[in-house]
Amino acid sequence: MTTEPMMTESTATGREDRTDLTTTYLGLTLPHPIMASSSPLTGNVESLLSLQEAGAAAVVLPSLFEEQVEHEAMAYGTLLESGAAFNAEAYDGYFPDLDDYNTGAEEYLDLLNAAKQELSIPVIASLNGTSKGGWTYYASELENEGADALELNIYHVAADPDETSAQVEDRYLRLVEEVKTEINIPLAVKIGPFFSSPANMARRLASAGADALVLFNRFYQPDINLETLDVLPDLDLSTAAEMRLVLRWVAIMHGRVDADIAATTGVHDGHGAVKLVLAGANVAMLASALLHHGPGHIHTVVSEMERWFTEREYSSLGQARGSVSQVSVADPSTFERANYMRTLTSYDHHG
Repeated sequence: MTTEPMMTESTATGREDRTDLTTTYLGLTLPHPIMASSSPLTGNVESLLSLQEAGAAAVVLPSLFEEQVEHEAMAYGTLLESGAAFNAEAYDGYFPDLDDYNTGAEEYLDLLNAAKQELSIPVIASLNGTSKGGWTYYASELENEGADALELNIYHVAADPDETSAQVEDRYLRLVEEVKTEINIPLAVKIGPFFSSPANMARRLASAGADALVLFNRFYQPDINLETLDVLPDLDLSTAAEMRLVLRWVAIMHGRVDADIAATTGVHDGHGAVKLVLAGANVAMLASALLHHGPGHIHTVVSEMERWFTEREYSSLGQARGSVSQVSVADPSTFERANYMRTLTSYDHHG
């Protein structure tokens, strides 16, 4: 494991130079790695400006859903119901008013245009779906409206028992290839963790054209109302514990996949963001933490990160990134099965 720089008297007294938190993501140079992920908070210009004022390095707009592209006249209630199934960061009571939320492709383009006019930080558009549909056309439209990059959120639940894992993976790869051919701006691909070989799939996505991978999408989990027997979407904000899955795969993929890595889900404080950088992430995206604490929480997270790195005399984020990834640690098995066995055998239920 990489040895951390020793603390000195100047560090303890606060006279040291601050760590340079500059990072790069999708070809963008950012002042620090903390971004606002796709959520209702990025769905209107007023809240986007609040996120920028709070210090967000960049923002990802809510997704333009495949269903919106194909059905412009979809009713508002139906949109929210299907949208909740696709966006696990949505939360009951956090949906913005109808006038503030995009209800179709044209409204989405208007939001992007307004965001680019009002914000000085990078604005990343997002497309969400499972098939080609109108994606290739609107990917180009989003670029024309000034999006600095595009996040492709492929939400596909492999529920068909006749669809093989190879067919599922090919679906992802074809989508990435199709969209990449239509745009000149960088492309990020947001995926879930449920591939049989996530690291291999990550490499294939990068080869298909993904400039970055966003780990991970939170698939919604349905619930059953025992009174009405209705199947309902049940969405909760993420917890910090959920970051551990992301942490493992960021650490495994760093240095092995030719793409930037964005960590999302479970990023709630500066210490969590530090861990993700040490594991190899270029950026850390917040959604649930901002919905819970408000946009001002970004400043708190960045300050915690800067304090941690500065106290340990890191000169830059680049010096720290990936220093605790699987390719860097003395015992790579800490991210694999050996650590799983040690964890179970050493657990003390009385502790």
